[in-house]
Amino acid sequence: MRIDRIRLSNFKCYADADVSLDAGVTVIHGLNGSGKSSLLEACFFALYGATPLDRTLEEIVTIGAEEAEVDLWFTHAGASFHLHRRVRNTGDRATTADCTLETPDDVVEGARDVRDYVVDLLRMDADAFVNCAYVRQGEVNKLINATPQERQDMIDDLLQLGKLEEYRQRARKARRGVTAVHDAQQERLDTVAEQVAEYEERDLHAELNALQTELADVESDIENFEENREQAQQTKEDAERVIEQYADKRGELDDLKETITDLKEAIAETEREREALAETVTKARERVDELDERVAELLVETDIDADPDAVDVEAVRERRSAVAEERDDVQDEHGDCRTTIQSHASDAESKREQATTYEERAEEARERADELDAEAREAAEKVAEADERIEGVEAKLDAKREAFADAPVAVGEAEAHRESLRETLADVRERESEIRADLQTARASVEEAEELREAGKCPECGQPVEDSPHVDALEERRAEVEALEADLEAVREEKADVEERLERATALVDAESDVERLESRKQDLAELREGHAEAAESKRAEAEAKREEASEYEEQAAEALDAAEEAAERADEARERLGELNARISTLKGRIETLDALADALADRESAANDLEHARERRADLESTNDERRERLAEVRERKRELESEFDEGRLESAREEKSRAEDYLEKVTAKLEELDEKRSELRGKIGAVENDIETLEELRERRDAVQERVDALEDLVAEAEELEAMYGDLRGELRQRNVEKLERLLNETFDLVYGNDSYARLELDGQYELTVYQKDGETLDPDQLSGGERALFNLSLRCAVYRLLAEGIEGSAPLPPLILDEPTVFLDSGHVSRLVDLVESMRDLGVEQILVVSHDDELVGAADDLLHVEKDATSNRSHVSAGVEAEAAATLD
Repeated sequence: MRIDRIRLSNFKCYADADVSLDAGVTVIHGLNGSGKSSLLEACFFALYGATPLDRTLEEIVTIGAEEAEVDLWFTHAGASFHLHRRVRNTGDRATTADCTLETPDDVVEGARDVRDYVVDLLRMDADAFVNCAYVRQGEVNKLINATPQERQDMIDDLLQLGKLEEYRQRARKARRGVTAVHDAQQERLDTVAEQVAEYEERDLHAELNALQTELADVESDIENFEENREQAQQTKEDAERVIEQYADKRGELDDLKETITDLKEAIAETEREREALAETVTKARERVDELDERVAELLVETDIDADPDAVDVEAVRERRSAVAEERDDVQDEHGDCRTTIQSHASDAESKREQATTYEERAEEARERADELDAEAREAAEKVAEADERIEGVEAKLDAKREAFADAPVAVGEAEAHRESLRETLADVRERESEIRADLQTARASVEEAEELREAGKCPECGQPVEDSPHVDALEERRAEVEALEADLEAVREEKADVEERLERATALVDAESDVERLESRKQDLAELREGHAEAAESKRAEAEAKREEASEYEEQAAEALDAAEEAAERADEARERLGELNARISTLKGRIETLDALADALADRESAANDLEHARERRADLESTNDERRERLAEVRERKRELESEFDEGRLESAREEKSRAEDYLEKVTAKLEELDEKRSELRGKIGAVENDIETLEELRERRDAVQERVDALEDLVAEAEELEAMYGDLRGELRQRNVEKLERLLNETFDLVYGNDSYARLELDGQYELTVYQKDGETLDPDQLSGGERALFNLSLRCAVYRLLAEGIEGSAPLPPLILDEPTVFLDSGHVSRLVDLVESMRDLGVEQILVVSHDDELVGAADDLLHVEKDATSNRSHVSAGVEAEAAATLD
């Protein structure tokens, strides 16, 4: 992974910053408190958010600002990504207003989804990044100062081994949970079995038959009483029908009286409305006359030659459109004229600015030519420096190759030789194990035979000695034991010899690895020297080109000034024409206003005429409506007289008596039916309860069988959970041992680069990540016994080794993330700083594409591929970043 660019807006002490980063070693320098660490924190915040920084979102936003934005562009495994975060702080609490990640295939939105995507992409969460790739200020000794248990947990978590322990704990919880469920299901099975026994003691089917017989008798009585009730109900309904008919006639009479009253009132109301409409007709006629006069007056002010009564609204609007079109044409010309003025004036100003720009570029080109000359000389000096470093690497190569002078193999064959010895050792150990097992069996057989013989039995078949043909077999077994003991001794001597040869082969593999690394380093230095040589020649040629470029810019500046004068003259001519067009536009606007007023008056006159006609038609309609109402009034009066002659009071009284008798019987039979219905409901409830008990019994039997199956399955599941728990524990131990072996190798490679010529020989890392330092004389040291500077450098070596292990994994490799070191020289003297420089360069040689270092140390600054200088303005208290020549100049001043 490589960080390509970081852009900040109102992030902590940065109001606005945009920084590009290249591959190689970049040193960020500046005074303490200038904001160097904040620049790295911005990169980390973009990837993982504010929580891993132990900060709140409020602390991210610059004091006094409402929003902060961070954009990060980075490349990973050959693909490009763009990450954007925006934080708002306008209320009581700051929030993430926007968080998006543009990938080559999609756009990820939302802080949580973006964080999960980054963790999967980098194979590191925030804690892993901080504990491994990001050595924060003041935490350089974090790993070495930790207790063995803390270091073990930290590295296990980095390498995802903590997940296996988590899975083991989950398996244990699952086992306990399944056991608890099994016990609960067993209790449930016992309970269900007891319930089944209780229900089976009752004869539920016999009880059901008795209740069904009693229910049939009750339902027969109910059927007889319901038939009698239906006859009484029919009698009651016939009487009610007669009473209702007389009531309907009485109601119709009342309705007719009300209708007569309503018709009289409606006729009177309509007559009043006709009188009001007569007044409306008069007012509408007067409005039409007024508008006729207004139209005549406006026609005089226009150039339309027509009779006021014959003039048409559409003709006026057409004339208005023609005048408006003429005005639009003039306005278009007016706009074109203004555009021409602005264009010529802008052109004149632009040409003047171009002339100034060309003059500035000419000056910059001459200054750049001088800078390039200086850079060419500096590149030539780096060529000489690279030659010296190549000679040093060649000397180291010769020393490493001497290890193969008396070796049984040549350089390049050591690994295969060691693997062959490992296979041989494995075969020897297997034979040793087989002989040891045979010897143990033979000894046991001899002991058993001796016991049988002492008991007077045959040692071969166990029969009495006098009856057995195998009495002499004991001596043969003893001879077999002696032969196996001799074989075991011989194979142990062979194993010791192979182990010794394997140890020498391992030393040759290490030497061979050093040769390969130094040869790669020599090739890198040769390529670096060639690059510096090409740069020196390129800088000289570029300086000459810059001087020629400056001459061309001076000629272009003179041409731009002549063009500016010509454009200014054209702008003055266009301003005269603009005044003429303004006068014409004013005249046309007056004509348009008069035509609009005329069109409005004509439209109003037409509307008033329509109102007059509508009022006349409405008055005629109301007169016709009243005539119809008078005819309806006469019809209603005639129907009222017919109904008054149809009433029979005797028939009405007889119907009332029959209704009363029927209601008395219905009241009594209803009470009886309610009593029977209640008894029927009670019997049905009892029958339902018995049927439910029968269904419950069947369900309990089925449930008992199902619970029994569940209990059996849970017993198998408990056994599987126990096996899974043991498997996770064994797997974690195996993977940790593999990690320890690889981490020890990586740590010694890094440690050898830093202390290869010192008094320290190697490091040893046990299964609990306990560290031991071996001196050249074989004595051991605890890392705490190192000096402060050595301890810090030792810890950096450990961090770098863990970093490589985490990035590469147990097998295979992955794109390495940037290695970030924030003020790593705090505890180092000048000698240890030189070794830190070597360590940084070695990490680059081992494949770390990008290394970011925050430091103001001159030696680190001098060894950097790129420099960034951070400076804080004392007035605004805001930081800004400079790069290139400006950063190098600032580093020299610091």
